[in-house]
Amino acid sequence: MKLRQISECFVKPELEWLPQESKKPYHLSPLDLPLLSTHYIQKGLLFHKPSQAFHHPQTFMLNFLHRLRNSLSTALLHFYPLSGRLVTIKNHHHLQPSISIYVDCVNSPGAKFIHAALDITISDILSPVDVPPVVHSFFDHHKAVNYDGHSMPLVSVQVTELLDGVFIGCSFNHAIGDGTSYWNFFNMWSEIFQSPSNHTSISRPPVLKRWFPDGYGPIINLPFTHPDQFIRRSEGPQLRERIIHFSAESIAKLKEKANSECGGRGTISSFQSLCALVWRSITRARGIPEEQRTICMMAANNRAKLEPPLSEDYFGNVVTLLKADAKAGELVGKDFGWAAWKLHDAVVNNTYKKFRESVEKRLEMGRICDPNIVMIGSSPRFNKYGNEFGMGKAVALRSGYANKFDGKVSLYPGHEGGGSVDLEISLLPQNMANLESDFEFMNAVSSASSSSPSP
Repeated sequence: MKLRQISECFVKPELEWLPQESKKPYHLSPLDLPLLSTHYIQKGLLFHKPSQAFHHPQTFMLNFLHRLRNSLSTALLHFYPLSGRLVTIKNHHHLQPSISIYVDCVNSPGAKFIHAALDITISDILSPVDVPPVVHSFFDHHKAVNYDGHSMPLVSVQVTELLDGVFIGCSFNHAIGDGTSYWNFFNMWSEIFQSPSNHTSISRPPVLKRWFPDGYGPIINLPFTHPDQFIRRSEGPQLRERIIHFSAESIAKLKEKANSECGGRGTISSFQSLCALVWRSITRARGIPEEQRTICMMAANNRAKLEPPLSEDYFGNVVTLLKADAKAGELVGKDFGWAAWKLHDAVVNNTYKKFRESVEKRLEMGRICDPNIVMIGSSPRFNKYGNEFGMGKAVALRSGYANKFDGKVSLYPGHEGGGSVDLEISLLPQNMANLESDFEFMNAVSSASSSSPSP
């Protein structure tokens, strides 16, 4: 089935309500700049159509889209950098030419808003074992990197109407904010939509004052003269994607097992236990030679680690990757608690000093390219199912093509809540087939299907 684009427009905040700060350059921090080569964040929610959508389909969609656009415009008053565009300044110093990049929050068309339709059902998305590739078409900015925000919107919303559902997909420039920033924006947009008066006040306004470590900013000069020197684009291999469910009870058993096997040296968390299972299982599935090293990287929100700490509502990137490594033979040959302890150690040693060191390394503008990496991102702590947009609780969360590779794993809250977790796993087809036959992994899984409960 081919997606039909019905309409497209741009949404801006009301200019007369914007603060004076919005007219100034919004500078990127040392933690934002390395993300210019990565893809946009692409996350979205799938909803059942309410009954009025079947009784009065045209009226429902017209009113719904009108309210979405109006509430998005109001949300952009608070998150005004998202309505801007990236700008590059060339510094023509004869000894060391450089560039600096910032966001122009005013001189742009605004955020993009698309209405599309596809003649499939919710079951067509949720019933297959693998996430069907058509889900990637629910997002704009397919394969775009964040540097493309010079000419493309920093936020693009696509509302895709299905036969019995509605998917709201959002592509969000990752150089402007991390997952915490993304979901705060999405949560506040939903809050404004749900408000009877569509008022301008929100419960968690973003902190837009830029943070820079000592010795940096607000203008950071990069030692380049052309984007080809630091922007890299690559086409990934064909992957299989699955949503695999772990109940709260299953995760509690993993935590108990990890702590019983680590000899009482510390307290292994539920998150570390689940990540250890994933790391070991994917390493086995890949069939890596025993002497080769394998790496598990976990995205960590460092707002509370800074000195002084940043607010959780700080808008920007404050994420670093915590790393644990081991020889493949050690990882799969030792017990489960040993792997969990390696990850526990990486989390405990995530100090402010280590964070500052990672800032220095990130400005080298490098990329993750080791084939034996397992990269764990997103978080089940984000309020993802609290975004209702007048249609009740979403039935599923899905993501686009962006930032996926063999070994990429994203953690989402389970639909039923209560500490349950959904893993979104992307693997090469043979590696996924091997994972599906892995006894330790499948024995811990609560549900390996992509289905979600009916309304």
